[in-house]
Amino acid sequence: MQTPTASTPHLIVTGFHALSDPIRINVLELLRQRELCVCDLCETLGVSQSKLSFHLKTLKEAGLVNSRQQGRWIYYSLNLPQFAVLEQYLADLHRLGQILPARCCDNIS
Repeated sequence: MQTPTASTPHLIVTGFHALSDPIRINVLELLRQRELCVCDLCETLGVSQSKLSFHLKTLKEAGLVNSRQQGRWIYYSLNLPQFAVLEQYLADLHRLGQILPARCCDNIS
């Protein structure tokens, strides 16, 4: 289990926010296969570079993607450790739900 840091709550919030948009989900699905440059992402998704740049910035700020520049192109890849942080957060919530007794209101029909 990862040790929480001061930035963990911020990364969790920004991570789940970044996952709340269909275009960003599509970007992540494409990056699951391999690293891609902006031009390939634009072409595959059928969106303009300016629109995609906004979404990539959101994903990068959330720590979900890494970027590297090669020549004039920027290549993006998944940042798997940040997905592990989100996964751990959900696992902790799930485990907590199994430990806590049902609330009184849950039993009302």
